[in-house]
Amino acid sequence: MKIIGERINATRKSVREAMEKKDIGFIQKEIVLQVESCANLIDVNCGSNPQAEMENIEWLIKTVQEVTNLPLVIDSSNPEVIEIGLKSYVNKSNTGRAMVNSITAEKEKIERILPLVKKYNADVIALTIEEKGMPENARERVDIAKRILDIATKDYGISADNIYFDLLVRPVSTEPGQVKEFLESIGLVKQSLGAKTVCGLSNVSFGLPNRSLLNSTFLAMCISAGLDAAIIDPTDKNMMAVLRAGEALIGKDEYCMNYITSHREGKLS
Repeated sequence: MKIIGERINATRKSVREAMEKKDIGFIQKEIVLQVESCANLIDVNCGSNPQAEMENIEWLIKTVQEVTNLPLVIDSSNPEVIEIGLKSYVNKSNTGRAMVNSITAEKEKIERILPLVKKYNADVIALTIEEKGMPENARERVDIAKRILDIATKDYGISADNIYFDLLVRPVSTEPGQVKEFLESIGLVKQSLGAKTVCGLSNVSFGLPNRSLLNSTFLAMCISAGLDAAIIDPTDKNMMAVLRAGEALIGKDEYCMNYITSHREGKLS
């Protein structure tokens, strides 16, 4: 499973203040922490203020890429910000495409963002949301995913391999039945579309105590269901320990080498 590090997000007060002050040291320390914690990609989010996003995205990407070659995930709903981010991104040593987070099935977002994905040969996260709202069950999620996949591949010439579907984790505190629907939808998308899946895993525990326990338990369930990537905090040792154990148990860690290495490095306790 690919781990997308979520710590560079302007909704976090400390990150937002660092961006406002152009505090290179703080941002780069956050990046190094995630790299050392085995993140595979780094999500970069400059916040919901359009002006702040426009001002910060190029600086942020440059700052991040000074200390890592990992692929970056440009996390914005603003096409202008996304394009600045994709232009600024340097695929160092051909280590991986940038990723756009995200599009939906909504016509305007598809028409404005998918051309950028194609132009810059980026990966993209596609949320299974449509004009009428969020899906209520697994089948609706799959139907929306198929519609997005058809448009992206047939109308824009984007490879299916570049698309990750976010099947929408909803808070268990308010919508308990949605966890079952989400997990079922992972299998359906993989079986019927052969597509990749991703999720913002911590959404499941919103509003509840001991979120790390819920998140790590849910991660184990997602691993079993076949989730391809997760947006998480890789510095959460409990979460990463569950990831290593889960992959070893379902045969995704050959001879349990990653698990053994993590144990020797003291990362499982």
